[in-house]
Order: sequence, then C-alpha cells, then structure tokens
Amino acid sequence: MLASTAARRAPIARRAAPLIAAQREMLLDCGGGVRLQCFHSSPQRARGAPVVLLHGWEGSAESLYVLSLGQQLFERGFDVLRLNLRDHGDTHHLNRGLFHSCLLPEVVGATRALQAAVGGQRLRLVGFSLGGNFMLRVGAQAPAVGLDLARIIAVSPVLDPGDTLRALESGFAGYPLYFVRKWWRSLLKKQAAWPVHYDFAELRRLRDLRRLTAELIRRFTDFGSLEEYLDGYSITGQRLAGLEAPTTLITSLDDPIIPAGGLARLARPPSLRVVVTRFGGHCGFLDRLTGPTWVERRILAELDVGDEPVSLDPVLTGA
Repeated sequence: MLASTAARRAPIARRAAPLIAAQREMLLDCGGGVRLQCFHSSPQRARGAPVVLLHGWEGSAESLYVLSLGQQLFERGFDVLRLNLRDHGDTHHLNRGLFHSCLLPEVVGATRALQAAVGGQRLRLVGFSLGGNFMLRVGAQAPAVGLDLARIIAVSPVLDPGDTLRALESGFAGYPLYFVRKWWRSLLKKQAAWPVHYDFAELRRLRDLRRLTAELIRRFTDFGSLEEYLDGYSITGQRLAGLEAPTTLITSLDDPIIPAGGLARLARPPSLRVVVTRFGGHCGFLDRLTGPTWVERRILAELDVGDEPVSLDPVLTGA
C-alpha cells in the first residue's frame, strides 16, 4: 500500500516527465483482429536494448511502478515499451471481447509485433504481478513462436490463481474490496464503449470477488468452470519448463496475495532463478518512502549486466 501512496505520486510524475514527453503511441496488431496499446519512449542515445514493461491486473502503462522503473531505464539509454493489456488504461474501446487472464495469444502477438517494430532486436521483458505471470508464460512459449528474448524479470507474479483467490478471501478485507472496486470501474468503461454488447446491470449487486469472477467467466468465456479458468493461467507444474531466456522471478515471503508455497510447485529449468525476500509485500519492496525501490535497483542491475548472473544481496534467500 505504501508503494502506491500519494506521497510517491508527485515525485514519480516529475521524474517521469522526460519518459512521457518522448513517448509515441503504438497500436499493435496482435493477430485475430486484436489491437493492444503500447507507449514507446526512445532516448536520444539509445543503447539498442529495448525493454517491455507490463503492469498488473487493473494497473496500466501509467501505474507508478511502471513510470518509475521506465524513467530509470530511459535515463540509462534503454528503449522503453510500456504495454497495456486489453481493457487496461484507456483501451476499452479497442477490442469488443472482455479481458481475462487467459488471453495469452494476444500478449504473445503484441510481443512479436514489438520485436518487429524495433528491428528484430532482442527484447527484455519485465512484468509485475499478473503482468509478471504473463511475461513468464510468453517466455515459456518464446522458442516455439520465434521470439528472441535476452532476459525476463517477473516481480511478485501470480503463481497459482486459486491460491491467490483464497489468500484474498482469507486475508485483510480491504484487498478484495479494492480489487472489486477497480474492476467495476473498468467494467463500466467497457459497457460505455460497447453498449450494444454489454449490460452489467444484473451483476452490479455482486461485490464478492469469487462470485463476480465466476459469473463473468460463465457469461463471457468458453471455460466450463471457475476452476478451469484459474488453472488456465497458473504457472505451476510444467508450465515454465520451456523457458530458455535467462529469467529471474522475484517475490517475498510476506506477499499478502501471492502465497510463497506455490514456488515449490514450479518447474525449474536451468534458465530460471528464483529470488525470495523476507519482506517486500506485493510489488512493493520499499526500503525508503521516496526514490527508487529495492526491486527497481535490482532490475536495473540485472539489465545493465546483460546475461551475466547478479550476486544476491545478503538479505535475500535463493529458493
């Protein structure tokens, strides 16, 4: 919660002004008629190292953690590509279908379009929360779809969505309320953009995250059950066995919505390194209220050294 506090918003917005001033909007053809939005900021002295940043669920390319890391990368000469998932940011009008977390083909398609847009350069993928989950799944498919990836970094990625839903239901009541409130804002934007296709009036009474998810999945997808849907974007079991690019997964033991127990059920290809901190929360990793976070410094260190492994800080445990 501290990572999103208003005290951090103004300083990050000021620091990110050059990143935003340099950005140009891209509408990516992801295949199947799907378009996703991306903002490309290229520094004057680019080092030829494009980095794709992907936000978490109900975040966007304008989320504080995306802007903060993006500006630091921009200052170091990286090309920064801030991608929006379907129905995130102001993109509800781009695609008629409703977002859900199993729409991996279009994120793979967006990544391929971005690689083509930067002249085939090797991409570095960085994702947070659900975005981290997507980036890991993209990485696992990369060899089969011809993506050339230099590195993948996933911060607090969703491991087993069923575990996450149970953690939200049994933890601090403010978390599911927060997500449901943000989700309803997004759903109403979708309804306004496609009034002929969506009318969520019958569902407005639902404030329970599990029930709302189950009802939307039943009405707007082909999944036979909530459990089938949740399993569809889990990365446990052998889902990550195909990872070939050097990959770092960073998570914390005190993450309130991503239980660390899921780590034991991940495939462990040689390319995957898991870094676990004792503290850090969910995508927080604050060691001070202002300025770059610990995880931002960690990401910059990993990207700056290319494909060589970075030694762990003493406060970390590798798992």
